[in-house]
Amino acid sequence: IKSLEPKIIHGSKSVDSGISLDDSYKMDYPEMGLCIIINNKNFHKSTRMTSRSGTDVDAANLRETFINLKYEVRNKNDLTREEIVELMRNVSGEDHSKRRSFVCVLLSHSEEGISFGTNGPVDLKKITSFFRGDCCGSLTGKPKLFIIQACCGTELDCGIETDSGVEDDMACHKIPVEADFLYAYSTSPGYYSCLHSRHIQNLTLSNYCTATTLS
Repeated sequence: IKSLEPKIIHGSKSVDSGISLDDSYKMDYPEMGLCIIINNKNFHKSTRMTSRSGTDVDAANLRETFINLKYEVRNKNDLTREEIVELMRNVSGEDHSKRRSFVCVLLSHSEEGISFGTNGPVDLKKITSFFRGDCCGSLTGKPKLFIIQACCGTELDCGIETDSGVEDDMACHKIPVEADFLYAYSTSPGYYSCLHSRHIQNLTLSNYCTATTLS
């Protein structure tokens, strides 16, 4: 497993821009950055949504992982959709000028394009929009990672075994004010996440935390 200090490809450069894709982010800021972990386990009766077993394990593992990566980690539990929006608005308004990056983890129920507060849905586009270049200037040109552990559909995709290696090639696209965003979903659109039968936690997040620890 490669080091946790990789050369990160700059997401806002396009293949036809004439700029080398080997260019990396400026990472000499004094702080690694802020990591917000929103862990929604219990939901209002009106939503008819079940409690999310195992999510506390995921939240704890992610907290430990990002603390080890030198992030300032803030855990928030059982937030309503209004509280999620207000939190994101307030965080985007902070001064990130001394921070290298930003991470937001959403652990909740979801459907395609939306995540759920404890009292109802919130548009993921609404959440991420606060960190666009024209809304959060101190994070402009810096990587912004959104990790979304949530079911995006009704079909099951637990994956298959493979012996193939990881591809190094990366597609690069022009994204104006939404440059430098990376969205990491625990499952593909239309599918729901597969849980680890022993610990009742999400396999994607569990494997990520394990790989990071071993690096």
